[in-house]
Amino acid sequence: MDLTALYGTDKPPRRGEVLRAGEAQVTVEAGQLRHLRVGGTEAIRAVSFLVRDRDWGTVEPVITGQSIDGGRVTYAARYDMDRGSLDARITLTLTPDSLAAEVVAVAHGTVETNRAGFTVLHPIEGVAGAPVCVGHPGGVEDTHFPTLIAPWQPFKDITSLTHQAGGLRVECLLEGDVFEMEDQRQWGDASFKTYNRPLALPWPYVIAEGEELRQAVRIAWSPVPVPEPFAPIRTQVSGTVFPQTALLLAADEARRAAANPDDLHRVGAQRVLCHWDIAAGHGLADLQAFAALQAALPNLDYDLELIAACPPDGDLDAEFAGYAAGVAASGLQIASVMICPSVDRQSTPPGSEWPPCPPLEAIHAAARKAFPGVTLGGGMASFFPELNRKRPPVDAWDFVTHGLCPIVHAADDLSVMETLEAVPHILASARAIIGDRDYRLGPSTIAMRQNPYGSRTIPNPDRDRVCMADDDPRQDGAFAAAWTIGLAASIAPAGVTVWTPAALYGPRGLIRDDGSPRPVAAVVQALAALAGQPVRLATLADGRAEMAFEETVMTANLTPDGPAPFGWQSRPPSPKS
Repeated sequence: MDLTALYGTDKPPRRGEVLRAGEAQVTVEAGQLRHLRVGGTEAIRAVSFLVRDRDWGTVEPVITGQSIDGGRVTYAARYDMDRGSLDARITLTLTPDSLAAEVVAVAHGTVETNRAGFTVLHPIEGVAGAPVCVGHPGGVEDTHFPTLIAPWQPFKDITSLTHQAGGLRVECLLEGDVFEMEDQRQWGDASFKTYNRPLALPWPYVIAEGEELRQAVRIAWSPVPVPEPFAPIRTQVSGTVFPQTALLLAADEARRAAANPDDLHRVGAQRVLCHWDIAAGHGLADLQAFAALQAALPNLDYDLELIAACPPDGDLDAEFAGYAAGVAASGLQIASVMICPSVDRQSTPPGSEWPPCPPLEAIHAAARKAFPGVTLGGGMASFFPELNRKRPPVDAWDFVTHGLCPIVHAADDLSVMETLEAVPHILASARAIIGDRDYRLGPSTIAMRQNPYGSRTIPNPDRDRVCMADDDPRQDGAFAAAWTIGLAASIAPAGVTVWTPAALYGPRGLIRDDGSPRPVAAVVQALAALAGQPVRLATLADGRAEMAFEETVMTANLTPDGPAPFGWQSRPPSPKS
């Protein structure tokens, strides 16, 4: 197997070891427990001891001394930070009717962290919208997991969670800290995450020299009657057609494309998303670069992604009149303008104060005055959590948008592919917010172009699988091509009108620095050719994505298994029998 062809790196993917006890099984992988199944039913998605740095980056542990004895696993893990380390001793025990995870950790030096402790992931299929019993220090709450994605923590001050998975009653007890839950579907994770230390408390915080941390997660299950199945959460728009394809370009990339117009022309995209960030110092010269590209390739629609200054005490009319004057002076003919205040590029977590910003209604009014007759969009240049937490005045905008990134919380291959399970939940929740407004999916790539949750994206000089990295090696391999088809199949039935699956150049682009196309380029080219075609079928199941159109069927293997790992094909439909 050519690892570099598949993953863009010769670093092999993680391989776990399966523990079994009776009908129960769980995979131990890099110290975390994944996919607790009992008799084939998934009870818990994962249990992990995690340490986050001050930018919410995941600190990779150095694991030593792992020992497996039947259903018992013990190992040591060291989490190295800038000014100290956290040394943990972790014990995992599986029996036919229980699973326990215990940790004792000691700080050496000064450990500055946003979070250190156990997280428990509940799966979303068959769980979203289902009943759950939440234990609190003062009693028990009978409630439901959220159906649509909750913008804030659905449950706080948790001591236990009891839910039903198929014919199992699953109880999860949490010890050693205050736990709460977030709806991780917001970020594309296919899970509800229960974690320690409330977000309302200050972060980062310090674990001092010699300070000890003790926590435990204890899960037990017992048989119960199987309930009626839940309908899957999907957005199905009648008569939907496949969206137009846009590619993201910054001004320097537009200059390169203007000098090499075939790079963009070959892809066959219908639109260019022109990134113009006032806070980053972008100005007239950047707009002129886009205008030069438009002169070379005039048959595309050029959409402006405007990251606007919007100071809280500024003159919005004058500010947006200045933007419109710059566009006019550049000669760029814009098809639409998407407006995002620069402060909204950073997330405002629960318990934090919103940064000063003029009302979105006032921003829209100023933009509408400055750009009469132009299609205007709102939403977020980042991701769905920011849109969900700061909802746009949808009646004000012609379209609403946000992007996606599958490596916010986990970057291993399986977790990235599992994010495709959550995309229909995001689409349904976004549609509930925006109603029948035009819905555009912004830049959606494996690597992260900007980190709303910290001061930077995470450096990845070794080209490994790293959370929140702005450069992911899998963009160079078959993996990204398959993931992109999976994303296309997820959005195809939902009535999205424009999607942006890549940049043209750079680490999230279709074309490498040496001018050669990445494998994902052929996929985006094939998908761009489908714009406007009625969607007959779009499914993701059993590690396979499939879309059917009148004259084309596209399929992708979303796994490294079989004769064509992460392979894809586009073919005519089979003759009717």
